[in-house]
Amino acid sequence: MTNTTWINVAQVTDFETVDHKVVSAGDRPVLLLRHVGRFYALDNRCPHMGFPLDKGSVSDCILTCHWHHARFDLASGGTFDQFADDVRAYPVEQRGDALWIDLAPRHDPRTHQLRRLRDGLERTIRLVTAKAAIALLSPDGASGDPREPLRVGLAFGIKYRANGWGQGLTMLTCFMNMLPKLDPEDRARALYQGLDAVSVEAAGTAPRFMIDPLPTTSADLPTLKRWFRRFIAVRDDEGAERCIVSAVRAGATSAEMADILFAAITDYRYIQIGHSADFANKALEALDSAGWDLAEPVLASLVRGIAVADHMEEANAWRHPIDLIAMAEAAFAELPGAMTTGTAARAALPERRWARGVALAEQLLAEDPRANIGALLGALRDGATAEQIAGAVAYAAGLRVARFHTANEFGDWDTVLHTFSFANAIHQAIRRIISAECDRATPEASAEERALPLLRGVVDAAISVYLDRFLNTPPARLPQPAPNGMQPPQILAAFLPLLDRQQQVNEAGELVACYLAAGGDEARLLATLGKALAREERDFHTIQTVEAAFAQHALLRGSPEASHVLIAAARYLAAHAPTVRAQGQTFQIAARLHRGEQLYDA
Repeated sequence: MTNTTWINVAQVTDFETVDHKVVSAGDRPVLLLRHVGRFYALDNRCPHMGFPLDKGSVSDCILTCHWHHARFDLASGGTFDQFADDVRAYPVEQRGDALWIDLAPRHDPRTHQLRRLRDGLERTIRLVTAKAAIALLSPDGASGDPREPLRVGLAFGIKYRANGWGQGLTMLTCFMNMLPKLDPEDRARALYQGLDAVSVEAAGTAPRFMIDPLPTTSADLPTLKRWFRRFIAVRDDEGAERCIVSAVRAGATSAEMADILFAAITDYRYIQIGHSADFANKALEALDSAGWDLAEPVLASLVRGIAVADHMEEANAWRHPIDLIAMAEAAFAELPGAMTTGTAARAALPERRWARGVALAEQLLAEDPRANIGALLGALRDGATAEQIAGAVAYAAGLRVARFHTANEFGDWDTVLHTFSFANAIHQAIRRIISAECDRATPEASAEERALPLLRGVVDAAISVYLDRFLNTPPARLPQPAPNGMQPPQILAAFLPLLDRQQQVNEAGELVACYLAAGGDEARLLATLGKALAREERDFHTIQTVEAAFAQHALLRGSPEASHVLIAAARYLAAHAPTVRAQGQTFQIAARLHRGEQLYDA
């Protein structure tokens, strides 16, 4: 049977006066050349940026591209410069005077791109990472499983950063969470930004070495939880890490691990200005996408950050002029009784559902912290669930961003962002724990009791909202859109050009409000906010803000409050745009190469 992958491309006589020739082989140009009496065939496009290799030079069986000086072994196509990738080499046979090459694939493309993704992450080569993200996700984002590159990024980030989970892995998870809301053509760009963030953060750091679980899993989860909290109390990260990996190995679920982690995080006040809670929430969300088989290394990577975190018990702002720590501890003592009263109230009147979240959020923006905490406890007694209380606090934190006045210093955007991302993390953790309990048909009272320790985090978030009050002095008004006769697509089309200019914070919020008031499609707005985020230079806090707004919007959808969190996201984006967009230029180069464009002729 004839092998149809071999084709005749040239004659030996074609090389009487030249040593190379470009021939057509299916859909690509192939460089056929003779060197030291032997014929070789290589894809004529340099795998780095597509420059024609026939314009290069050969010495000692090494072909050098003359654009960026990448070097390739003639026989295998292997590169000596990792920024370039291997070039496709074709087997050559001389049959009489005819020269034949074999077009049969030499490797699995997806496996190759996953390997190249690891190369890009290890060496912080952005173009390699971008090309791999595009190839793995497909140029239009319509096909390809993003969980594969996510798993590669997670495995790399937790292995090659001694300090464990950090900003890079958080950014990767944020983009992964937002991916379904983005336009298909923006998904590979967003994934690339997250992967690059992991690579940049790990660059030049020592690797991380895992601690094994206990030799047997005889200790039950309550014991491991108790030990974990004890070890965190004395900042013993090694002992605490062994508890975490042992709990996972013993079969703990996502909700049970959230319970263990957040119980320790909320033992202390607003630790690491909210980052520890946000990182823990993002690690759990990453595992939701990537798979629970990565739980041991991923969750273990959180422990050091929790153990060494700063506590607000040690901060003047939480002690003077008002002792907010004492106020919080007094509230904690009342939480169990308030929850019991509220559970009984719901059982007595099951048709009466607490629905005063907006009023509670507005109260939390007031200037009396004692009254604010009292309102939280009162809502619990009145029948509000832990999830509803946490949602109201997260909404209040979002309003701080939406009402942030531009007369404040630029760095203060981060202050309101930290409260918002922390409140969102506590809210999502409570939802995870309660929903898992409900899935098991556990009585509501038991599910609420499981979330009780996390209500300490809700109180912390409410206090942080109070402390941020000066950043709404005076408060920027929430936009009140007036009809202008424009159709929603026309309004939204102005958003990206608006962010090409600095200091368009209020204008961006007003545009979003006008779009929604005109009946604009929220899905199109989310996609546009995501596009605005992904096209800018990577920025941790902006990514945190937009992703938290997406998460809260999903829970508030259908209410007026849903628009407020998107206004907050738009204002934060506008405050941090435009940037130099160097990452975007790299991605655009990778996309053009993927389409087969000739950059050297541009």
